[in-house]
Order: sequence, then C-alpha cells, then structure tokens
Amino acid sequence: MPELDINLPSTRQIQGSIKDKIEVSIKLLTGDVFIGRIVWQDPDCVFFTDANDRKTLIYRQAIAYMQYQ
Repeated sequence: MPELDINLPSTRQIQGSIKDKIEVSIKLLTGDVFIGRIVWQDPDCVFFTDANDRKTLIYRQAIAYMQYQ
C-alpha cells in the first residue's frame, strides 16, 4: 500500500480541514454530493461524516471535486 504523501498540497489542504473541522462539499463522479466533514484520510480513501452523523468511506478515485465551505 502506498504511503500518504504529506508534501502534496492537496494532502495538506485535507489535513487542515480535518484539524480545523471545516465543513466540505464532496461531489462524486456519479453526481452524488456529500456535505459534512472529513474525519481522516489515507492514500486510497477519505472517511466522511455528515450532520446526521452518517459515516461514509469514499474512495479518492470516485471524487470529482471538493469545495470548502
């Protein structure tokens, strides 16, 4: 399994949103949109929770984009 490259700006941006508990909007390639916050990330996935405490594991390859609220 590849290691998480903390030198990449995108990795640092996500880590900052985790640390600061910033709400994000994640749009998937399927068109589904999730609004909430990222709890953790690894090289393959991000773990996401929404306002209803619904937890979702999202594979990075499925993400079209993330917007920071």
